Amino acid sequence: QVQLVESGGGLVQAGGSLRLSCTASGRTESTYVMGWFRQAPGADRDFVAGISRSGSTFYADSVKGRFTISRDNAKNLVYLQMNSLNPEDTAVYYCAAKRTILGVRSPAYDYWGQGTQVTVSS
Repeated sequence: QVQLVESGGGLVQAGGSLRLSCTASGRTESTYVMGWFRQAPGADRDFVAGISRSGSTFYADSVKGRFTISRDNAKNLVYLQMNSLNPEDTAVYYCAAKRTILGVRSPAYDYWGQGTQVTVSS
């Protein structure tokens, strides 16, 4: 089992920045790919960004150029730096982990955190 705990969410004004963190514990050998998803009220859970253990990164078009995903393998941490936030980025953000690179953009991840709320005011 892998436990994922997110932190760093909050309220920010449009144009501002936030950095989300996710700490993994347990069988961290199962966290080859770490991803961030988000879910707004009444909407599906959407892919935001993903990163492999070797550092390959993947982004949704809606966040490319504004968000940056990174990880510290030694500390079992993954980060999501979010810049130029706008109200459409308001959602609960979830950290997720999976064993393989296949389907990195799909929600078919093996482990999920509880989520952290990000609210962007206009």
